[in-house]
Amino acid sequence: MTDLTLGELASAIAARKISALEATDACLERIARLDRRLRAFITLDADGARARARALDADLAGGRRRGPLHGVPLAYKDLCHVPGLPTSCGTRTPEYFTGAVECTAVARLTAAGAITLGKLNMTELALGPFGDNPHHGDVDNPWKAGHVSGGSSSGSGTAVAAGLAFGALGSDTGGSIRLPAACCGIVGLKPTYGRVSRAGAMPLSWSLDHLGPMTRSVRDAALMLEIVAGHDSRDATSSPRAVGPLVAALEAPVRGVRVALPENYYFDGVTPEVRAAVEHAARTLASLGADVRTLRLPDPAPMIDVCNILARSESSTIHARVARERPHELGPAVRARLEVGFHISAHDYLQAARLRARLTRAFVDEVFGEVDAILAPTIPEPAPALATVTAPPVEEIVRRMGRFSRLTRPFNGLGLPVLAVPAGFASDGRPLGLQIVGRPFDEASVLRLGHAWEHAADWRTRRPSL
Repeated sequence: MTDLTLGELASAIAARKISALEATDACLERIARLDRRLRAFITLDADGARARARALDADLAGGRRRGPLHGVPLAYKDLCHVPGLPTSCGTRTPEYFTGAVECTAVARLTAAGAITLGKLNMTELALGPFGDNPHHGDVDNPWKAGHVSGGSSSGSGTAVAAGLAFGALGSDTGGSIRLPAACCGIVGLKPTYGRVSRAGAMPLSWSLDHLGPMTRSVRDAALMLEIVAGHDSRDATSSPRAVGPLVAALEAPVRGVRVALPENYYFDGVTPEVRAAVEHAARTLASLGADVRTLRLPDPAPMIDVCNILARSESSTIHARVARERPHELGPAVRARLEVGFHISAHDYLQAARLRARLTRAFVDEVFGEVDAILAPTIPEPAPALATVTAPPVEEIVRRMGRFSRLTRPFNGLGLPVLAVPAGFASDGRPLGLQIVGRPFDEASVLRLGHAWEHAADWRTRRPSL
């Protein structure tokens, strides 16, 4: 049962072939058997999940279906505030993030019928790309033990890949949805900035944070996005733009869609297997009628510098209290990254914000006047050994973090929608990933391209051996 996609399970429950309680128990059994090694969960709400499943089964028996996710068990990154459950944000403090505002994205999924299994492990304060956590244990890669699960939404990536949950929410400030999606061989969607409300979720950087779905299939990601997207009065940055039908648009042909392979930066320093996988995906899309071409993109270095200034300043401001009053509670790399932000001037911060707007306008005008989407690697190499990338000194750990996330970070500054999808496997079985980038608020196109590639590829039914 846990091999089903989210959409397949929802259809089976609606047809009364599987009950919500059976699906929930299947997840809980798998969590009990596997999570001691994987460490995907921080908080598991088994009793609450079963109680809701029974109530949803009773609703369905009485002819009431709450929504498209009726009876589907999901789990959420532990920076989403869910009433009745602690929100540690990966720290040693169970109630690190508190407030009266429920995470809007979670509330919308619950209203659509989803069941909450619990809260998922994450890099401390969402400040790292590897999935290590000194307080709750390092999240393991389900495909290759001892290897990076990706961060900071590490528990979300592992839980979905391992069949512990049928879908999850992650957050993405510099790649934190897409990196674990690539490392764990699943689908992750960073929507356009403002497409999904961030109300009720711990911020890391007000200027760069995104919430989005993490699933086993592109169709599942489209379904979850349809539910969570849309304006929210509790988040002033959320967009009033209509979302449109995303699932229904998946089957439209990709013939004539203009897709760019970057000539510069995005293939620099990637392993031969990563390059070959992305180029194979490009050839596959071309065989389906897409117009694939190479294109020189604007140099991302200035935008990366802008993102670093914004993220460091804002994260230090948001987490100033713990960094100043209880620094001993933080891991060394997280503490070092927060400390940098205290030394950035207001002048530099404001200049970075102004430059970001100018760079974004120039990028959108220049690139999307030529093409409809960009195809690029998500990570420069298959998931490395965790012990290697987290080995001291701290300064080198921070440099490795920057190198590992350098292909995802520019698109946070640009605020563009990006879909991370599997691109096959390395020779030793580690997943490979690619990202599909679209123009602002054009999630439909990146999802359609990802869906076409997914169904033309031969990897989509593979599961890790656990």
